[in-house]
Amino acid sequence: MTNTTAKTAEELIADLERFKGSEVVYRHSLGMLRYTEGINYLAESTQCYWLLDAIGSYQHQLQSNPRLRDFQVWRLVVENESGVLICEEDTDKEVLRQSIPYTDFPLPEMTLYLAQKVLMLPSEY
Repeated sequence: MTNTTAKTAEELIADLERFKGSEVVYRHSLGMLRYTEGINYLAESTQCYWLLDAIGSYQHQLQSNPRLRDFQVWRLVVENESGVLICEEDTDKEVLRQSIPYTDFPLPEMTLYLAQKVLMLPSEY
């Protein structure tokens, strides 16, 4: 489903804040993670399935670190249509950084949590 009317950043943030937990869990095509209704909404409304792919693609590598097996913090920072995807053990303990040469992601920053192999919005944690 494609969103034909682009939402403003403020509208998107307001929409995302309404997600509190998830009754449905989706399985990512790579099989290394699952994700919540809030993440599904984010991916559909911003067409950022690439973000789920990127996070999923690192899971095999990161699972060898015992401090990352149960919980990871993922931050996407966007500036001037390029971005940086950062994985942290906990806030401010960076373990991975990937440059994103181009993105039209509408928010300047997005933080996601991966807990027990389920990717979620902070409000769903």
